[in-house]
Amino acid sequence: MATSLKKLLQQIAGKKAPGPSTTFTIFHVYYALKLMAGKPIGRNKLAEKLSVGDGAVRTIVSRLKEAGLIETSKEGCSLTKKGLEIWHQFEAIFPKQLDVQKNELNTSVFNHAFLVKNCGQNVTSAIDQRDAAIIAGARNALVMIYRNGHLRIESVSDCIEKDYPKAASVILKGLAPQDNDVIVIAGADSSLKAKRGAFAASWSLISG
Repeated sequence: MATSLKKLLQQIAGKKAPGPSTTFTIFHVYYALKLMAGKPIGRNKLAEKLSVGDGAVRTIVSRLKEAGLIETSKEGCSLTKKGLEIWHQFEAIFPKQLDVQKNELNTSVFNHAFLVKNCGQNVTSAIDQRDAAIIAGARNALVMIYRNGHLRIESVSDCIEKDYPKAASVILKGLAPQDNDVIVIAGADSSLKAKRGAFAASWSLISG
């Protein structure tokens, strides 16, 4: 499922010869689907939420329509049956998200967490995830694995609950991870950059 989802999103967000490179990323496509999953949304509001220009939002909408994922009406853009199926695939991989206040582990003003299901085996040093988050605009990222009933961060703590109890309490209560789940928290100077960084790091775990 993750492989086919990866391929589809790369096609939508990628450059199409002989045209210019896109000014948006897979995150923008993901976030557009998330926004449309709630209720129809107009293009102007979509551009504002995604923090992209008119040209980029027109291209995003056009490509999502070409892929059969959305339809447009006077109410705005909304997901088709196929679009909902794709969104449900995202929800299965990233079932929960959480805004995290500044604490002893997360020192940025804005911090956003993604729960990534059953991907602990894909975390090695977590350098790839931190790099992906920073390239996407975040200042930093933490990658935690829930294993044997405890949250751990490689080279930082084998038991977050013991070493950083306040942060652990928020994470465990808000995300309720299960064994081998991964939690990625990205910090940034804006809410959107934190979300973008957390998504990029999480996407790197499932996209190979």
